[in-house]
Amino acid sequence: AGVSAVPMAARVVHSMGTEANPQNYLLMHAMGPNVAGVIGTAVAAGAFIAAIL
Repeated sequence: AGVSAVPMAARVVHSMGTEANPQNYLLMHAMGPNVAGVIGTAVAAGAFIAAIL
């Protein structure tokens, strides 16, 4: 469920930006922080698993 939320959040940001100004193209700018969050979550989960073992 979390993986499908990443592109959906970017599409929502893109659609809101194009409503304000049709010249806006925010899809790639919105995907950057989303992907960084997924990578950060994976690193944190790996650190927690390494700490437990």
